[in-house]
Amino acid sequence: MISRRLVFITSLAATAISGFTLGILHARRHDAAAQASYERELQALRAEVRSELGHARTTDAVVPAATIGRTSRPKDDADGPTTGSRAKMMAEIKQELQSEMGLLPVQLLRQRRTSFVELYSYDNFGKTNYGTAGYLGHGYFITVKHAVVALREDDDRQSSRRIASVKVMYQGKEISAKVVDTGDADVEVHSGDWAIIKTKEVDLPALHLDTSFAYDFADPIFRLGNDYSKGIILSTGYVGQRTSNGLVTCLTDGHPGVSGGGVLNQHGDLVGIPIGRMQGDYRFSFILPLRAEMLRKLPSFEAPVQQTQQAIVAEQQ
Repeated sequence: MISRRLVFITSLAATAISGFTLGILHARRHDAAAQASYERELQALRAEVRSELGHARTTDAVVPAATIGRTSRPKDDADGPTTGSRAKMMAEIKQELQSEMGLLPVQLLRQRRTSFVELYSYDNFGKTNYGTAGYLGHGYFITVKHAVVALREDDDRQSSRRIASVKVMYQGKEISAKVVDTGDADVEVHSGDWAIIKTKEVDLPALHLDTSFAYDFADPIFRLGNDYSKGIILSTGYVGQRTSNGLVTCLTDGHPGVSGGGVLNQHGDLVGIPIGRMQGDYRFSFILPLRAEMLRKLPSFEAPVQQTQQAIVAEQQ
């Protein structure tokens, strides 16, 4: 016979288990209801956001970015910027970058390179010297005097050395040149160390000239020359100081062979010629500024001095 105590304990345990089970079920129902409520609120929030975004797209106060749609623009430009206005805008941006950063377009540098040639002179002792010459048009070139005329040498003032012939490289071949004018230099690295030579008519682009370039401190400059007789090579630098003898100092490579080459300003105009360097230092160079005097023997010469901004922009496009 089962005792009353056992029945009581069993009943109590069954009641506890039932209550625990009912509690779990109730909690689950409550959690499910809470989850359903959360989902409803989230869906409502999403619907509200979509509605706001749809309204934002239709309002006149918002303009889509140019990369995803048409921008609002004046009535007279409804179809977008014209080819001409776009080109003008790009040219202005390029010019601003060039001015602020001291740059010169690569394409313009490549064009200017074709205006310079390797120069070689042969003396009466059979010795060959090499340099550079810049083309001025109609067969005329500008270079340094010490490349085409035997100047006085400090260690032998009565030297009998003479230049027997001068030649420039054109289309892979040497062609003869004659000296038509020179400065008054009797030594190298002198304000009169310049010369004009002439060859037959050649198919090379003539350089743009600027005889009024100021050479202000830190102006960017570009040097083209026949470095080490390895062809026309580019070097860049900045204007340093003016010297008492009319030259300008700068830090551009002054390797053998660059004498007579070209010094260009930011517009690609020829503003001077490199004529020498500091003894023992190939980076400290001397520049001879271009002067109208150097062009006196060029017949019917009309120097395109200081191109207009319009011409510069047109050339760079």
